[in-house]
Amino acid sequence: MSWNLQKTTMFVGTGFPYLRELLDVGNLVGRIENRLLTIVTGPDMVNITYLNFMALQEEEATEWAEELFSLASNLLSHNMNRETSLEKAIGRMFSADKKRVETALEHCNLPFGRSDSIPIEDFTPEVYRSFLSHLCPRPELNSIFSQQGGKGAYLSVDQMTEFINEKQRDPRLNEILYPPLRPSQTQILMEKYELNHSLLKQGLITLDGLSRYLVSDENGVIPHEKLDQSEDMTLPLSHYFINSSHNTYLTAGQLAGSSSVEMYRQVLLAGCRCVELDCWKGRTTEEEPVITHGFTMTSEICFKEVIEAIAECAFKTSPFPVILSFENHVDSPKQQAKMAEYCRSIFGDALLIDPLEKYPLESGVPLPSPQELIGKILIKNKKSHKPSSAHCNKRLADQPANQSAAAEQATDEPSSPKAEDDDDDDDDDDDDCKKTSDEGTAEEREAIATEEMSTLVNYVQPTKFNSFEASKKANRSYQMSSFVETKALEHLTKSPVEFVEYNKQQLSRIYPKGTRVDSSNYMPQLFWNAGCQLVALNFQTIDLSMQLNLGMYEYNGKSGYRLKPEFMRRPDKHFDPFTESTVDGIVANTVKVKIISGQFLSDKKVGVYVELDMFGLPVDTKRKALKTKTSQSNAINPVWDEEPIIFKKVVLPTLASLRIAAFEEGGKFIGHRIIPVPALRPGYRYIGLRNEKNQSLILPAVFVYIEVKDYVPDTFADVIEALSNPIRYVNLLEQRSQQLAALTLEDGEEENSKEPGPAEPKTNLRPAPLENGLSPSPTVTPRTPTNTPQTLATELNKPAAKTEDMVQSILKVASIEELRQHKLIVREQKRHYKEMKDLVKKHQKKTLEMVKEQTTKCIQAQNQHTRRRNTFLKTKQHGKTRLSPEVEAELKQFDEEGEGRLGELREQQQQQLLELRQEQYYSEKYLKREHIKQLEDAQTKRHERLVEQHKDIQQQILDEKPKLQAAVEVEYQEKFRLLPGEIQDFLQNRKGGVKGHIVHSPSSPHDTVSEEELEVDQTE
Repeated sequence: MSWNLQKTTMFVGTGFPYLRELLDVGNLVGRIENRLLTIVTGPDMVNITYLNFMALQEEEATEWAEELFSLASNLLSHNMNRETSLEKAIGRMFSADKKRVETALEHCNLPFGRSDSIPIEDFTPEVYRSFLSHLCPRPELNSIFSQQGGKGAYLSVDQMTEFINEKQRDPRLNEILYPPLRPSQTQILMEKYELNHSLLKQGLITLDGLSRYLVSDENGVIPHEKLDQSEDMTLPLSHYFINSSHNTYLTAGQLAGSSSVEMYRQVLLAGCRCVELDCWKGRTTEEEPVITHGFTMTSEICFKEVIEAIAECAFKTSPFPVILSFENHVDSPKQQAKMAEYCRSIFGDALLIDPLEKYPLESGVPLPSPQELIGKILIKNKKSHKPSSAHCNKRLADQPANQSAAAEQATDEPSSPKAEDDDDDDDDDDDDCKKTSDEGTAEEREAIATEEMSTLVNYVQPTKFNSFEASKKANRSYQMSSFVETKALEHLTKSPVEFVEYNKQQLSRIYPKGTRVDSSNYMPQLFWNAGCQLVALNFQTIDLSMQLNLGMYEYNGKSGYRLKPEFMRRPDKHFDPFTESTVDGIVANTVKVKIISGQFLSDKKVGVYVELDMFGLPVDTKRKALKTKTSQSNAINPVWDEEPIIFKKVVLPTLASLRIAAFEEGGKFIGHRIIPVPALRPGYRYIGLRNEKNQSLILPAVFVYIEVKDYVPDTFADVIEALSNPIRYVNLLEQRSQQLAALTLEDGEEENSKEPGPAEPKTNLRPAPLENGLSPSPTVTPRTPTNTPQTLATELNKPAAKTEDMVQSILKVASIEELRQHKLIVREQKRHYKEMKDLVKKHQKKTLEMVKEQTTKCIQAQNQHTRRRNTFLKTKQHGKTRLSPEVEAELKQFDEEGEGRLGELREQQQQQLLELRQEQYYSEKYLKREHIKQLEDAQTKRHERLVEQHKDIQQQILDEKPKLQAAVEVEYQEKFRLLPGEIQDFLQNRKGGVKGHIVHSPSSPHDTVSEEELEVDQTE
């Protein structure tokens, strides 16, 4: 029985193997080794210290191990709220700013002299909070309190409810499932944080009460349900991102670092679900297989001890399946048989040997789910699909140690650094027992898997990757391929959609390139975007890439499995990782972050600043998107309160992460925090920082305001606003309608509305506005016209006026904006944009090909130089351990010549790239000039056509004008000739008159015309 645990700085186990052997207590009565308790502490997984204890009873040791493990692996303690952090910081002093501390103690009526001491009974929690408030004043909280309408020193229940619903509530939540807070619920919340009961009875809360609410557990930046195991674990294994390790046994670099069994324990306890074992033939008399990095100076560790360590810690942190990625260079059938036996005997029932009945190894059958593989260990190793001949086995036995037996077993991840960049990183089944290289060369391949090892392989069978089409046609989910990061990046660049489709059905493992001899890591986000499951990193190096990985797998209960987005799983959806538009089925987010202040960022009297990064799809990634100003020698309570940074459109929020990092003014790292966008809670939040190893810092924190909401294009912003607040929208429409109605009255109508005539009723001529804010055309009672010669002349001249208006409207000069919106111009611009885009893509492709070709030449030159240098050393050394000065001088000259040739090659390549870029620049410049010329020609032709059309229309109008005038003149003369007789007939037939109305005899034709027209108008 053994126990292990991991905390950020603590690991615990009982019965540590080396201690059992040292004390030789394994055979004593009562199994004394089970009373032993080992606590492992350290700042990271490599630099650790062991503390050994022995309990009186086995039950005591077991209870201690279980309780310590539960404490150290508690995710809530790693994400403690601000209040708990401050409580844990009691007693810590700030040596760099003693005056500030002494002043705070004086305000709390506590002894503040250098030799004074404070009685424990006087330093109560209330006094401690008062001390902190004086040590770290928070003026920004007063500003927030005032903005919420706090009159004096209080907020009412309604104001507090509005604050929580408007500022602190996540707008992405469904209002039916997660309704906004009611005042009665707010009152209950206020009772938890407001200490003044008399104010509570009045429904009021003070600034101190609001401050306690902001630092409470209910106001954490991450909801607790995100930390729990909350994702669906019943889908096929290929639908999850799996926490994976590369060269797990190494504690430092790839060439000279030491190997450690303990690394497997620490990595598994950290939540890793896929570890790597580089197996080689042991050269001792016991013929025990070992694990090491081939052809390097790294140390060896025993294979059996590694298997024991994995068995102890495999399912302590997570119950879900563990994948052992074997890189098998053991060319001894006997030692391979030992490896298989160790796996069977030590893992026992946890080792999955036979496929599940529901998931046979057949085409078209998906992989089983993590839920169905709980507590199981899967082996990834080369699998022999046909029995090896006796001749081949004999050749295997006769070969020297660590020598490859067949080219078909090309390794997934070649152990040597040079071989890891080889494209042929998978097996080839054409030659069974073909020897590929001499012993110790960089082209060493994996050994043929014996029948004993082959029987252990089922759902994770490595195979050579040919193409995405071939994999799709075969449709074998149990086959997987491994890609060095450079090859994977090439596939991602050339066939991004196909790569995503491949990862829907099959597993793919990505591992660092061989030139990363310092154990640095590539950026895992690149391959998460393509849906790659096993993105393996060097866990011993906690760089930014590893920090992103730790942030990714901290959630879902730290199970080591994260469910991929739905469109990366569904066969009917297609996704391009390089997309810049919204993804079908995924709602993009808008994220706004405002850095308000910091608290206890450093115990030094220095200036500090904060940076903000966003990681995700290429379109979402923004490095150093925001950098605040540096505070003036204040690291305890700096206040920035600057303009917020807005990530207008986060296309894929489910794969995006926000990083907030604090630095001293010289650039020294203080702490950071990486939070996935889906886990962000909007509102005013405290974000506790962590160090480079992702360990929680107690005091340093950043106070921010976050807004996260669904992305809405600008064209639909008004519609969404209307839907979200319909009452406000209707009121706004009514206001606009009234304003428009006031502008629809004409001048004459306005006069009539102000001074109505005596015979007219005093009515409101302005109609009621319609719902859409438009008013109908106003209807006005016509006035009695009084025609005069001038008015008649005006009437006769109306056709001419209309003609002039028509000409002016036709010959109207278009504005620049109208010209830009013309269909012809828009069409030409679209065509030009497409041409320019195609040209840029062509140039980028050509540049990429040249860079790739130049990189290949450089690598070839370096490899050639290395081979010549090794040959030179062999010829000059002759078994000597030390080189003579002459040989060293020749070797130095040889190296200088090699460097000179490489330098010349790089200069030539740089010149080629420069010439190519100049050529591309001039071609793009020429195309832009051609586009401008084409637009000018098109506009000139359009203008000429318009001028010709205008001339034709004007000539037609001029031709018709005499005819129209003659016709009007003839009609006028005829009416004028008949007019006197019509008037006399009308007057004779008139039988009555209007009282008070005197009809004068026409004294002139003009007067007669006026009276006649008046009578006609009245009759009408």
